[in-house]
Amino acid sequence: MKLKRASAQGSASEPSERAQRVAEHLSAAVRIPTVAPDGPREMTEDESATFAALHALLRETYPAVFAACELDHVGRAGLLMRLPGETAERPLMLMAHQDVVPVPQDWQAEGWEHPPFDGVIADGRVHGRGTLDDKGALVVMLEALEELLAGGWSPARDVWLLMGGDEEQHGASAVAAVDLLRERGVEPWMVLDEGGAVASEAFPGLKQPMAVVGASEKGIATLSLTVEGLGGHASTPPRQSAPGILARALAAVEDNPFPVSLHDVSVEMFEGVAPQLRGPMRAVLGRAGRLRGPLARVLPRLGPEMAAMVRTTAAITMLEGSPAQNVLATRATATLNCRIAVGSTVVATIAHLEQAIGDERVQVDVVESSEPSPVSPTGLDPRWLAIGDAVEASYPGTVTVPYVMMAASDARHVAAIAPAVYRFSPLAMDKKQREAIHGPNEYVEIASLERGVDFYRALLTGSALGPAGLATDCSRRRAVP
Repeated sequence: MKLKRASAQGSASEPSERAQRVAEHLSAAVRIPTVAPDGPREMTEDESATFAALHALLRETYPAVFAACELDHVGRAGLLMRLPGETAERPLMLMAHQDVVPVPQDWQAEGWEHPPFDGVIADGRVHGRGTLDDKGALVVMLEALEELLAGGWSPARDVWLLMGGDEEQHGASAVAAVDLLRERGVEPWMVLDEGGAVASEAFPGLKQPMAVVGASEKGIATLSLTVEGLGGHASTPPRQSAPGILARALAAVEDNPFPVSLHDVSVEMFEGVAPQLRGPMRAVLGRAGRLRGPLARVLPRLGPEMAAMVRTTAAITMLEGSPAQNVLATRATATLNCRIAVGSTVVATIAHLEQAIGDERVQVDVVESSEPSPVSPTGLDPRWLAIGDAVEASYPGTVTVPYVMMAASDARHVAAIAPAVYRFSPLAMDKKQREAIHGPNEYVEIASLERGVDFYRALLTGSALGPAGLATDCSRRRAVP
């Protein structure tokens, strides 16, 4: 398979032969446009063939992994694999998803510098849709396993791999995998899926990278707001039309944000990063637990990301009214995408919105929803320590902190059967890269891919994940800052 490359290769320094190999494998995966169908419908023949092509590529690229693993196809295109270990007790599950979000036909108008599905390797980077979300993580996970297995390694405990086929479309493949695991009585002791990253430019005043690991994730609710009207000709409009009533309701939603609170996970994140800061910021964040109220009120003023950390959010995403310019709407609808804060519920979210709207003519219906995920253990828990150790092995000097993931992932489905679910992709991302996820010019640094492989190798071979679950005395170990 011939790779498409740009003429310029390498930026500050040429990547190692190993890093270049990983980049080429990711480039090949990016060139297969695995866009899952919208909604619950079955895949078309062409869509199925596209995912089958990726599966064939993975088999060809990682023969040791596929030879050693038992394989189940789950859902529309998901792969669930079991790598047998010395014991089946307290298994480890590693997750990544194969599907990517679509790209407009006129991708150049969107601002792409390279064709999104060409997998161009240029300037020390791999460019294209999925390099960060989530084929980059999928590839480095499989690279680490392939290297270890080829070297004669075998895991101390069972390792399960779940590669969802439709995470971007609500994760039906992951749901099917969870159902199958539940039938078999499998309860993963630790799960690691996509989520945070080794982030730079993520915190004011912090010069070094910060590994943010999702210890929970917000819930999600897609809500439909509907107002019925009489319709008729636009030449004789009523005093209050269906779209007008709906518009006032939407303005009320934005004018009445959800209450703020600072969750324990956010407190731990702030207090963990505080020692790396200087001046007033260090003093304030170091006392985050005692300053919950003031911090929760101030953070929303610092921008949408900080606001989303301390409250449930409701975004107006879709609107629909009359089918013609001279016809009154008999029905006006809006869609709200709500991200529910940990500690709240779907019911509480709807109650707040109905109270804010205060108009019985506006009907609120749930299209789909899931509650916020349980909070996974941090501190001296061996699973948390194992992640911190793997970060230090691959990104030395990086501070590791927990956070509440604001987006949704397949991990939320697996949390139903697992006591500790973490969300972290071991790839370096600056602010520009994070903003490119689901947008134009998505890319990953080749050097970061190699470090991602090192992360998974360190995680899989670390003593904390040995047969006993903890081969060292945690009481003598310091919590990851």
